[in-house]
Amino acid sequence: QVQLAESGGGLVQPGGSLRLSCAASGFTLGYYTIGWFRQAPGKEREGVSCMRSTAGSTYYVDSMRGRFTISRDDAKNTVYLQMNSLKPEDTAVYYCAAVQPWYGSNCPSGPAMNYWGKGTLVTVSS
Repeated sequence: QVQLAESGGGLVQPGGSLRLSCAASGFTLGYYTIGWFRQAPGKEREGVSCMRSTAGSTYYVDSMRGRFTISRDDAKNTVYLQMNSLKPEDTAVYYCAAVQPWYGSNCPSGPAMNYWGKGTLVTVSS
């Protein structure tokens, strides 16, 4: 059974850091393009970052570039999102998703993804 499971969310103060994990089961993450998305209360879902399959090229939304880092551990079949310098506006439910194949030049949009996790809540507040 194909599953994605996010973890690592929680409450953090502004300026703090969190590392989210996205563990896959039932398929090999390295063969898929993986995206991180988020949805803040009352807002539409938005893309955050993605990692292309095989070569592992990474892309970031401008507002996250330099603060967030996506990485992959093939041995653990897990993708991570390291989030630093967190701001209150980063508060959202964060989702990971996977798609195969993906031939686009940047990150796939939400509707393009094949598989989704259930999300993990990140709250940035003092």
